[in-house]
Amino acid sequence: MNDRARRAGYLAFFISGICAISASVIISLLQESRHLDYGMSGTLLSLMSIGNLAAGFLTGILPGKLGAKPTVLLLTAGYAVGYALMLPRGGAALLALAWLLVGLAKGCAMNTCTLLVGDNTPDRTRGMNTMHACYACGALLCPVLAALVGRLTPDAPLVQLVLLGGALWLLFAALPLGSVGGQAKTAADWSFLRSGYFWLLTALLFCQNAAETGVTGWLVTYFKDSGILTAAVSPYTVTLLWGATMVARLLLAFVFPPKNARRAMVLMAAGCVVFYIALLMVRSQGTALLLLLGFSLSIAGLNPTIVSCAGKMTTAASMSIMLPAAGLGAILMPWLIGLVAQFAGLRMGMAVNVLSCAGMLVLACVLAAGNQ
Repeated sequence: MNDRARRAGYLAFFISGICAISASVIISLLQESRHLDYGMSGTLLSLMSIGNLAAGFLTGILPGKLGAKPTVLLLTAGYAVGYALMLPRGGAALLALAWLLVGLAKGCAMNTCTLLVGDNTPDRTRGMNTMHACYACGALLCPVLAALVGRLTPDAPLVQLVLLGGALWLLFAALPLGSVGGQAKTAADWSFLRSGYFWLLTALLFCQNAAETGVTGWLVTYFKDSGILTAAVSPYTVTLLWGATMVARLLLAFVFPPKNARRAMVLMAAGCVVFYIALLMVRSQGTALLLLLGFSLSIAGLNPTIVSCAGKMTTAASMSIMLPAAGLGAILMPWLIGLVAQFAGLRMGMAVNVLSCAGMLVLACVLAAGNQ
């Protein structure tokens, strides 16, 4: 076990949480400054998810060509470069490239941190929940940091993200990443592709990514445009969401570790369905925030628990398939929400995300009933 690598994975995922989840705040700012419509906003969020998907495949393929460390450094530069490209008042093509690069960095950081922590922790479930709690802590801080620096100039939040992206790149540059995932000089084992259990986990993660991205990508805009929360308060829903997520993941890691991961996933998915449907039905501020808290607590432990259930199948090769394939959900849902919202209103667009929550519940029940 390498304690330094594990701690670096936690710190890197914390920084990545700030850089990635700030996207929901940045898209809202860009809507105001660039006059983006719902369709364009959804497209940009989906391009970020496409970059995340592509990074998953690239981190499984490029290390054999370039080496593990050059691959990580190449892709994670996307945070600094991507947010820097949002600073000029360029056209749609420049914005599209910027969001794609941010997605590449997000996906590479996730894969790299998953392997750094997974390979260097004695308790995978605890390690994954701790790592994702670090991500949630970064996500929790992002709207606060954006609000603080935003008082300086309108572009200050973007400058801040450029600097944080550079810090993440320097952190990876200082690490020995030559054997991340155990694939530096050995042929990848692709036998997991024949496992139905692997694909069930991937499908469940697909629905979880779709549900979570639908909320984190659109909730600030939904609350603001629907009048449920004021424009000043709406961005802090991200703080509530990720604050609850961080607490829930730490509780699962250290206080209430699930004795049966599959049953726990069923309960989490059921909570997501109930709280999300109720969230779409309320119009009062206090009730909406309480239901958002319930949804956040419910979905918080799903991603790390799903990944930890892969067990010995967790390798650079398997993560290069599982995480990108599941990431398709994060591409599809923001785009669908934006498309439906463009023609039928944002409330109807948000209602599409009920399908993701229901899919989580069905797949979790299938896994719980299995014998794998």
